[in-house]
Amino acid sequence: MTGMNRVLRAVAIAAAALLASTAAAPVASARPEPKAPPEFVDLRSVDPTILTEMRYTTAHNFVGEPVDGYRQPVCILTRPAAQALRTAQRSLLRKGYSLKVYDCYRPQRAVDHFVRWAEDLDDQAMKDEFYPHVDKTRLFEDGYIAEKSGHSRGSTVDLTLVKLPALPTRPYEPGEKLAPCYAPKEARFPDNSVDMGTGYDCFDTLSHTDDPRVQGVQRANRQFLKETLTGLGFVNLAEEWWHFTYKPELFPDTYFDFPVSRRSVAGH
Repeated sequence: MTGMNRVLRAVAIAAAALLASTAAAPVASARPEPKAPPEFVDLRSVDPTILTEMRYTTAHNFVGEPVDGYRQPVCILTRPAAQALRTAQRSLLRKGYSLKVYDCYRPQRAVDHFVRWAEDLDDQAMKDEFYPHVDKTRLFEDGYIAEKSGHSRGSTVDLTLVKLPALPTRPYEPGEKLAPCYAPKEARFPDNSVDMGTGYDCFDTLSHTDDPRVQGVQRANRQFLKETLTGLGFVNLAEEWWHFTYKPELFPDTYFDFPVSRRSVAGH
């Protein structure tokens, strides 16, 4: 065998060995995204008249950027919670109001994003609006941020009231000057909702539903929202006028992590 033949034969043997090892190796596959159980629905499929302003798909929230897991501005809830909101909406429409949701089901990966943000004490970009009086080192201790959220169980919703006809609101421009969330309504970031005394996600004791400093029209608006929903099975979180959980919860002990997208509830 000539020297050239020996070289060619060696190359052929090495190529065959490489091909065999590649064929024997397991094929890597992308892990499919989890989907919602059939008990979850897109709120619009139950009541398309309820307004949505899904804050965590945008940069206008206390984190200052779209939150992990929020793929599309869709409100996902367990079916009983969505049906109860439909009943509330029918009553409100007759009175010239509409519900508007800010957040519904929240995946665990979004909660993890909140936790990472809270631990990054150098990130104070949205402080002037969402937590002007709260030191970021106290967000966990004061209960504003936690490692688990009832939203991840699928029956909790953050919402407000809008007087009809609903006026359009301008989009938030990242980097714009921020006003405190407890400022007078005309000074806060524009929102077409009724005046509740603070903006949504305001980390301040003024957000407590029954804070005695909130009086007049602002207090009446909070009570109107609360009375409308509590009569249908919702329980308000006393520290947040916007936060309601439908009881009994279908999944009281399960924290889901499927993304917020139409695909997650497709076919439901």
